[in-house]
Amino acid sequence: MASNAAAVAATDPKVYDEYQLKWAELPTDKAGWLERAKNVAEVLAKDATIRDRENKSPRAEIALLKHSGLLKVLGPKKYGGGEQPWSVAYQIIREVAKGDGSIGMLLGYHLLWSTTANVVGTPEQADRFQDLIISNNYFVGGAVNPRDNDLQITSDGDKLIFEGFKFFNTGGVVSDLTVLEGSYEGTADHIFAIVKTDQEGIKFSHDWDNVGLRLTESGSVKIDKVTAPWEDALGWDVATKKPDLSVLGIPFASLLLPTIQLVFSNFYLGIAWGALDYASAYTNKSTRAWPYGGDNKDKPQEEFYILSTYGNFLAHLRAATALADKAGDEINSVYENLGDLASRSKVTAQDRGEVAEWVASVKVTATDTGLRVTSGVFEVTGAKATATKAGFDRFWRDIRTHTLHDPVAYKNRELGRYQLLKEIPEPTWYT
Repeated sequence: MASNAAAVAATDPKVYDEYQLKWAELPTDKAGWLERAKNVAEVLAKDATIRDRENKSPRAEIALLKHSGLLKVLGPKKYGGGEQPWSVAYQIIREVAKGDGSIGMLLGYHLLWSTTANVVGTPEQADRFQDLIISNNYFVGGAVNPRDNDLQITSDGDKLIFEGFKFFNTGGVVSDLTVLEGSYEGTADHIFAIVKTDQEGIKFSHDWDNVGLRLTESGSVKIDKVTAPWEDALGWDVATKKPDLSVLGIPFASLLLPTIQLVFSNFYLGIAWGALDYASAYTNKSTRAWPYGGDNKDKPQEEFYILSTYGNFLAHLRAATALADKAGDEINSVYENLGDLASRSKVTAQDRGEVAEWVASVKVTATDTGLRVTSGVFEVTGAKATATKAGFDRFWRDIRTHTLHDPVAYKNRELGRYQLLKEIPEPTWYT
C-alpha cells in the first residue's frame, strides 16, 4: 500500500481471494492466456457499473490481476513469467477492457512500465528489473506525463534525487513500483528510474474524479526528494554519469511511445466491444419494437434499423480489431531485436517509423469507431437504457476520457505526411 493512501476509500482485495487458488497455475500458450483474460473480464463485468459509480481506489481489482497472472504475461519464464509477445499482451488488454475499461487500462499501462528497462535500459538492468517485477508479481505505475514540467533530477554522490509534480499518474496509488522520469541538472538529457512506491517522498493527491476511467487512479502526485541509485538510471553509464549511447542513441530506445500508443487503441477497442456485447444482451432482453413506424415488427430483432446498426458496428469493430492485430505483429517484429545491444542496433529509424505509422492508423480507427459505437448503442437499446442502473454511459465516458490524451487530429496529419511525402515521424513523447 502506498504510504499516504491509508485513509482513502478502496475496494477490499479479499473479495477475490478465491481466484488466488483457482488461478494458481499460469497459462502455457496464447489460447490459455486469452481464456484467462476472458475469465477476468467476466468477473469484472458483474459489478463494473456499481464500482464505476462508487469510484473507490481499485485495490481489489489489482489483486484480481495479480491472482490471474496477467501482470506477468510478458515476463521471462526463468522468473515465472509467460514470455508471450506484445501481440498477445495487446489482445489480453482488449479482453480485460471488455469487462472493465479502467482495469484494462491499468493492465496496459503496467505492461508498458514493467518492460521499460527492456527498452531504455542496459541488458543487465533489463534482467535485474524483470527479476524484481515478475518474481514478486509487482504492479507498476508511472509518473511520466510529458505535458507537465519535467521532474528535476540532481545527483548526490552515488544517488539521484527526483523532485517535482505531475498532474497525471496512472495507477500510482495502487502500485508497488513507480517509474519516474525527469531531466538531469544542467543538461537536456532525460533519465528513467524505477522506485518503490511506498515511501514518504511520493505524495498522491487522491484527486482523480473524472467522467470516465474512474477506477484508474490517474490523479496527481508530488515527488519530494525521492532517491534512486545511479545504477538504476536506465541506459546511463554509472562511471561517466552520461547516457550510454549504445543504449539510448539508437531508434530502439524510442519504441516505448508507439508501444504504449497501441496499448491505448486496444483498450479503446475492448471497451467498444464490451459496449456492443452489453447492448446486444440488453436489446435481446429489454428493448421493445417501435409501434409507429408504418412497418411494425413484433420484436426489436426484426427492426431493420436495429439490425442495420448492429451489423454496421460489428463490421467496423472487426475491421479495427484486425488492423490492431496487424500492428501488434509489427511491434513484435521490432522487439525480436530485444536480446542484446548488437541486435537492438539493427532497428533503424525507418523500421521504427513504419511501426509508428501502423500504430497511428489503429489510433485513428479505434478512436473513430470506439466513440461511434459507444454513443450509438443508445439508438438500438431505447430510452430505458439511459437509466443510471443500466450502466451504458460508462463505455462512452471511458473512451471519451482517454481519447483526449493526445489529439487524434495530429495522427491524421502524421499519416497524411506519410502517405503524400513518404515521411516517417520524428520520435516524440506522443509518436
